[in-house]
Amino acid sequence: MIDIRKLKELVRLMVENDLSELNLQDQAETVAVKRGYNGVPVVHQAPVMMAAPAAHATAAPAPAAAPTSAPAAAAASDAGLKAITSPMVGTFYSSPNPDSPAFVKVGQAVSADTTVCLVEAMKVFNEIKAETSGTIERVLVQSGQAVEYGQKLFLIKPA
Repeated sequence: MIDIRKLKELVRLMVENDLSELNLQDQAETVAVKRGYNGVPVVHQAPVMMAAPAAHATAAPAPAAAPTSAPAAAAASDAGLKAITSPMVGTFYSSPNPDSPAFVKVGQAVSADTTVCLVEAMKVFNEIKAETSGTIERVLVQSGQAVEYGQKLFLIKPA
């Protein structure tokens, strides 16, 4: 794993020199850093690994069953709703701290610049904006839950 100090230095150099992409490779690791959404760096790291020969072919595991808690009726009711997605991998927080109320609640009207949550990545708390006006219809993740890039966080009914 790359040293966090080295990564911070790479990001600082990218910002200072207005670089959008940086690729480094040595014998132990490969690091690609790209400045993505709103100038926030996106980091892809792939260690160099030696492939072991397969002893015998094995069957691929069966795909996981779809969750039964989301019936088809709910999917149909989501028609016309716009998703607010996570722009990065991190931890979702619905409020600025555990003692504060959530940024938004179901039924609340929001504008494009309304902060709807925080996503913490590498000890940095990133404010996530609604980016559209409307009403919050559903909150899809719980505070403290890990989220992936592009994962739906909220469903909003556009105004």
